[in-house]
Amino acid sequence: MSQSKVVKLSDTAAETAQPAEIKDYFVERDGLVFAGSHIIVDLWGAQGLTDVAFIEAALRKAITASKATLLHIHLHQFGPNEGISGVAVLAESHISIHTWPEREFAAIDIFMCGGADPAKAIPVLKEAFQPTNVSIGEYKRGVV
Repeated sequence: MSQSKVVKLSDTAAETAQPAEIKDYFVERDGLVFAGSHIIVDLWGAQGLTDVAFIEAALRKAITASKATLLHIHLHQFGPNEGISGVAVLAESHISIHTWPEREFAAIDIFMCGGADPAKAIPVLKEAFQPTNVSIGEYKRGVV
């Protein structure tokens, strides 16, 4: 049976110990303070919408361009040559995608906080999916 060992900080060390600084991931831009930007991207006439590996590669490039931190990607294909739904979970939030290959349509949500720039993902996604028409909307989440 092992014995526990109690370690006591000296009075001087205890007095000088500081709590860890808490980082604030809210964004301050153009005089606004908010949690992050949520960009909604609709791609019409898009290509590669049934290819899981292609979509994963496109998401990874978009994440890198945005200077975001990838934690996990999960993509689900509903059947051979059918649509794909998935999410890239980021330290700064997420990018989700839902595809309707029969309509050549993809719905993509990009939500990021902190120092990541979600707008930089858009040109990467356009280049990857080669849409004929793109619709983009932005919503600032958690405006203070």
